[in-house]
Amino acid sequence: MRDPYEVLGVARTATIDEIKKAYRHLAKKLHPDLNPGDKAAEEKFKEVSVAYGLLGDPEKRKRFDAGEIDAAGVEQPQHRFYRDFASEDRANPYTSDAGYADFADFADHDVFAEILRRGREARANQRGEDLLYRLSIAFVESVTGTQKRITLPDGSTLDVTIPPGLLDGQMLRLKGKGAPGRGTGGPGDALIQVQVLADPRFRLDGANVIVELPVSLSEAVLGGELRVPTPTGDVMLTVPRHSNSGTTLRLKGKGAPRREGGFGDQLVTLKVVLPKSPDPELDAFVAGWEQGKAHDPRKGEPS
Repeated sequence: MRDPYEVLGVARTATIDEIKKAYRHLAKKLHPDLNPGDKAAEEKFKEVSVAYGLLGDPEKRKRFDAGEIDAAGVEQPQHRFYRDFASEDRANPYTSDAGYADFADFADHDVFAEILRRGREARANQRGEDLLYRLSIAFVESVTGTQKRITLPDGSTLDVTIPPGLLDGQMLRLKGKGAPGRGTGGPGDALIQVQVLADPRFRLDGANVIVELPVSLSEAVLGGELRVPTPTGDVMLTVPRHSNSGTTLRLKGKGAPRREGGFGDQLVTLKVVLPKSPDPELDAFVAGWEQGKAHDPRKGEPS
């Protein structure tokens, strides 16, 4: 550790009043309550506090000046070979309320005393931490909503309501379901990050649900009533005669909830699929189908 005189910026001949004055100035500047989130200032404040804890105590200062203890207050070995007995695990006295007793000398300074009072109250009545959990749900559950139960590491459970229309990666906040607080500080919240699992049947485009529906050649030519999956269950869809691959049909209100109210649609795109196995009858028909041979589907398409 650095020389405490250097840390406080005072001479080795400084009086106790000069040491207190230097410490008061640095403590007001570096106190964590005045520098929230500033780790560098917090570390400097700890260093200044340790330095004052040594030089502000006449007996400790006398022993330090005599070389009996080091800058951390650790006994110096009384032999010719130097060995550092300081432990990196030594508790920092300023991580608890007791460690702030050194500030009693400054209680008559209203502003600084108020800062310390608020700091003590905040530590004594600290809100509990927010706890983060991850939850995977099916695509259909994200559209329709559902109830889920999470088992926590301690064996307890947490019931989670998934609202309709939840998107992948969205966060749910359950008030008061986090870690317990201290004193009058209430518990934290449980944060549930939701992962929506992919579904090979569906994908989402805004509030619209997109489905690709395979149809046979005869269904595409002759049309008919076909069963189509939706997030809320299968429905019957009328396929018009002479429907091509890529034709998109709309099922009103069968999509996901819209933020402004109502529901999106389900868009069903047809995909004509020929039989996997060769069909001699189909081959013979197409071979003798002169009008079909005369039809050029690429005519008029940009080259």
